[in-house]
Amino acid sequence: MLAEVKQFIFFDFEMLCSEQGMSFAHMEAIRLGAVKYNLETEKVTFFDRYIKPTQTEPLSEFCKNLTCIEDEDLAKANNFPHVFNEFTDWVGDIELSRFFSWSSNDMTRLKLDAKHHNFSEAMIKSIAERYSDFQKTFSKRVSKINPSVENALALYGLSFKGAMHNPMYDAFNTLRVYLAFSNELVKTDVIMLNHFIFNDSNIELNANINDKINERIQIDLQTLINEMQPISNIRHASKLLKRTKKLVKKYENVLINRSRIFDEEILLSIRLLVDFYQELLASYNEHVSCGCKIFILHEHMLTPFNKISVVA
Repeated sequence: MLAEVKQFIFFDFEMLCSEQGMSFAHMEAIRLGAVKYNLETEKVTFFDRYIKPTQTEPLSEFCKNLTCIEDEDLAKANNFPHVFNEFTDWVGDIELSRFFSWSSNDMTRLKLDAKHHNFSEAMIKSIAERYSDFQKTFSKRVSKINPSVENALALYGLSFKGAMHNPMYDAFNTLRVYLAFSNELVKTDVIMLNHFIFNDSNIELNANINDKINERIQIDLQTLINEMQPISNIRHASKLLKRTKKLVKKYENVLINRSRIFDEEILLSIRLLVDFYQELLASYNEHVSCGCKIFILHEHMLTPFNKISVVA
């Protein structure tokens, strides 16, 4: 059982790179930056270290320009085990921490370099158990696509603070996106609506917001119902399943309703859609497992839609 969380750790790596490309396995970490956010005091502390890679070739001009790191920085740096021990000492109690980065590449980099240097598997496992890819969460809940940190900040009217391509500042700005996501609930849900439901039309929060959402739901549900056939082939059923899954992804964030701006009528409609999808998926899988070429859409599965007043 995980202990009570006392602090968040946001971290980021700069890695070896080449204009010609190189395998991720060989892109050793050459700089580690992080910020520690105390949940009680809201104090932010910083960590920034260069890392000497095992590869001894000079950095390419491409890599120098991209990372703003010079060979001299790495020549006087410590190796990965030393730097990571410094990092864990700085973190303090791992069990009281949660770890985040902007994309899972940073966690993958940590695992690969730790394995390469025979670093403690128990330590890495402990961090991994407490890790979240915040870009993935943000994309799923707010932006629909994988934005850069700069673009995520811009959604909240914020600009990047600090030096670009400095992993400490990348981590700090990821924290700023996290805090905006966590604290500005209404704005976050409005951004989500624009990206998922209103196709970036810059809709604003007003008294008619629920009416506009309901109108979209009704149109989408009517289109879905028009595609349904009581008896069809399994290929058509597969298309219906994909179409329904797409609608669920379009509206599922509304169900979370962190801002409490969505009314119960809308939430009910989306719940019914989700219930229908789950039943449709179960029925489809059952048909496929039996090798059926004909798909029967049972009448009881359509009953929930009778509870929704769909436009003609």
